[in-house]
Amino acid sequence: MGRCLMVLCLLLAVAPLSAGEDPAKVDPDHYKVVFENDEVRVVRITYGAGEKSVMHYHPAAVAVFLTEQKVRFTMPDGSTQEVESKAGESIWTPAGDHLPENIGGNTLELVLVEMKGGTGGG
Repeated sequence: MGRCLMVLCLLLAVAPLSAGEDPAKVDPDHYKVVFENDEVRVVRITYGAGEKSVMHYHPAAVAVFLTEQKVRFTMPDGSTQEVESKAGESIWTPAGDHLPENIGGNTLELVLVEMKGGTGGG
């Protein structure tokens, strides 16, 4: 796994597991649920260049990056981290809260497959 992807995993791992706000409810302009059953929820995420979300929570998930992206994550404690990903990469993301901002020059697109029914393992 590339260094940037490991940083993203660490960012999400240190976020409190407080089960905060659902991004599909608090930021429907960027988060669209495209499939859901008892096992998973699949969310399509799209941010234009410079767009920012609100603090929200994701359960453990697999992220599939559809475009190259550069994102700044703000954590609940106010710390920030910048992460870059390439189109075609996939990573495991632990559960946690964050506020993402697209700081790249292009549209950011990814699919997030969120796990249900527990904390999720890697």
